[in-house]
Amino acid sequence: MPAIRLIVGLGNPGREYENTRHNAGFWWVDELARSHRLDFRNEAKFHGLSARGNFHGHEVFLLKPQTFMNVSGRAVGALAQFYKIAPAEVLVVHDELDLPPGSAKLKLGGGHGGHNGLKDIIAHLGTKEFWRLRIGVGHPGDRAEVVNFVLNAPRKEEQVLIDEAERRAQDVAPLIIEGKLEAAMLKLHSA
Repeated sequence: MPAIRLIVGLGNPGREYENTRHNAGFWWVDELARSHRLDFRNEAKFHGLSARGNFHGHEVFLLKPQTFMNVSGRAVGALAQFYKIAPAEVLVVHDELDLPPGSAKLKLGGGHGGHNGLKDIIAHLGTKEFWRLRIGVGHPGDRAEVVNFVLNAPRKEEQVLIDEAERRAQDVAPLIIEGKLEAAMLKLHSA
């Protein structure tokens, strides 16, 4: 399997969204950058904040689109095209309604499950065949409540579980980056 060259954290820019469920992808990429002492720079041509670093002998780009969730694909498409990164070398980290808080799952391809960030990335990359790290945030139980739910902060007990899942996912980051995705899945999914 190819090594991962681009890791995209999904979220919405701006202080008012910082602690909302929809920003679980930002949280994970922020932590990855922090642990490798990388700083994000504002890159207008990539419509986002990006950082690049050497992870376990691999050059990896980190990206936090600043376009708002629904048009995340514009940023992902721009950076992937510029550096000639194939969809199979892209990992998108995002909040997942279909997983409970405390759960994190890795998968290749699949639909967007109503996630507007994923929907736009699929449109811009022209394929569903990229990797996703899905951070469970739970579901409000009513479809009409979804928007309100993802744009609000998790309850304290949910946040504890989400933080734990994010930490477990950080533990498999080296395996993901090296392209040992099956080993990463095994470790993450059996935790």
